[in-house]
Amino acid sequence: MTQQPFSRPGAIDLSALKRTPPAGAGAGGAAGAPAGGGGAGGSTSAYSVAVDEANFQAVLEASMTAPVVLVFSSPSQSPESAQLALDVATVADEYDGRFLAASIDVDAVPQLASVVGQAMQIPQLPVPLMLVLLDGRPATQPIPGAAPIDDIRALFNQLAQQLTAQGITGRHQPNAFGAAGGEVAEGEEPEIDPRYAPAQDALAAGDIDAAVAEYQKLVDANPADHEAAAGLSMAKLLQRTQGVDLNAARAAAAADPDDVDAQTLVADLDMLGGHVEDAFARLVELVRRTSGKERDRAREHLVGLFGAVGNDDPRVLKGRQALASALF
Repeated sequence: MTQQPFSRPGAIDLSALKRTPPAGAGAGGAAGAPAGGGGAGGSTSAYSVAVDEANFQAVLEASMTAPVVLVFSSPSQSPESAQLALDVATVADEYDGRFLAASIDVDAVPQLASVVGQAMQIPQLPVPLMLVLLDGRPATQPIPGAAPIDDIRALFNQLAQQLTAQGITGRHQPNAFGAAGGEVAEGEEPEIDPRYAPAQDALAAGDIDAAVAEYQKLVDANPADHEAAAGLSMAKLLQRTQGVDLNAARAAAAADPDDVDAQTLVADLDMLGGHVEDAFARLVELVRRTSGKERDRAREHLVGLFGAVGNDDPRVLKGRQALASALF
């Protein structure tokens, strides 16, 4: 297994695939989140969870505290993928909460797997596949293939060292996803804004068009709803890039650097591939080179990408400064 560099800023933000964060989620884990149905790959590990539509939001929230190691498995297609999920759960336990092992069974929740794969620009998910999430987004490149448990331990060791060097010290609570039957732990109440449920449900079902429509309704009703606006921006990005051939898109952009459609499409693909700053830089330079309606289109597209990432993100603040410089 090739060891992966660990990047806290991460790549594509997956927060558009979740509902409003539950109130009270703190450093110990996702408070009020639905519990998972057992551990990764059937494990009873204290730091593992089997991911489904009900608890995917909670898993993303948990990655705001400490990394989540997500494994895509399919017992029917790849028996070794189930073993990988179990081994990842075993190793996660050895780190006492520094990692949470999460497993998506592609056979059991194909729609969720498809949506997450689309968000990561992996339309056909190979199994097994491992990914490290931090702050609700991938912090490494996807790691395909099975690996012996010693290699998994080596990867976790490398990531733990990088976490320490970057001052990331959060830990997951043990058994945070362990309550059976999907019930909320005693004394905790989920606080999920029902306004976002239709859009979230559409995303979970893989219906990106419906998600766009639902988010658009929310934005039309309340333009100040920043959560809905960010969700709409990300859903539209997923919509624009569905079925796109990455190599063909890049070739078209290289052939005509001033073609707004070609450049904005590659910027979208850069976003999905985790190259957020590259996407911003591409469009800033396009704004600098163009004028009139073409410049307006490039600028508006860039502002939409800012919204998808979040206005408080330092990359967005830097991008806005670069855009202002390009305009004036």
